[in-house]
Amino acid sequence: MTMTIDHKGTRHFGVSLLICTVLFVTCLITSNLLETKLFQIGRLTLTAGFIIFPVSYIVNDCMAEVWGFKITRLVIWLGFILNFLVVAAGELAVLLPPADCWLDNEPHFNYVFGLAPRITGASFVAFLIGSFLNAYVMSRMKVLSSGRHFSLRAIVSTIVGEGADSLVFFPLAFYGSVPHSILIQMMVIQVIAKTLYEIIALPLTIRIVKWIKKQEHIDVYDQGISYNILKVTDIR
Repeated sequence: MTMTIDHKGTRHFGVSLLICTVLFVTCLITSNLLETKLFQIGRLTLTAGFIIFPVSYIVNDCMAEVWGFKITRLVIWLGFILNFLVVAAGELAVLLPPADCWLDNEPHFNYVFGLAPRITGASFVAFLIGSFLNAYVMSRMKVLSSGRHFSLRAIVSTIVGEGADSLVFFPLAFYGSVPHSILIQMMVIQVIAKTLYEIIALPLTIRIVKWIKKQEHIDVYDQGISYNILKVTDIR
């Protein structure tokens, strides 16, 4: 299975895109559930979502680099919708009357899934802004550099995307529940730490991108496309 672009612009999508899509959505949903826990290393306070969320930006970079902004836009919206379904299911589970043998566990379950709507609401807004900015920067820098300097594009797009994500997410998710000083520290540290995460993963990311391009015979340059995030079905 390969993805090629013929002279009419028809695209055939391969298994690599399917794997990237599943990985992207899984990382997003998992990170939202993990965001309900704060952990501390020395004086640094981070959310447990840090374990997995940066991977979604790495996958975002790979998709924007290989398949372009249009496909990445569709996958971002897919992640948004599926994350909403998980949260809605969690809320329904919270509303269900607990069994007598479950009463001791009910507060713990409700804490995670009861807090999830605020965190997920903040994540929805931050995720859309950060993910689309990440993909946009990757796309425009690729065109402007004629495909060169992938490492620079990946780092810059992460700084822009993660920066916007953190500036939006943390005030919406934790304002009033953690001290202001801790909130600001979390915002700054998350951007720095996630960017370092991206840099450390770069050698692997580069190899994966090269492998996908070779296997799928695709390397999209977003010349003259619309960056309107609502044009979800425009993938040709």
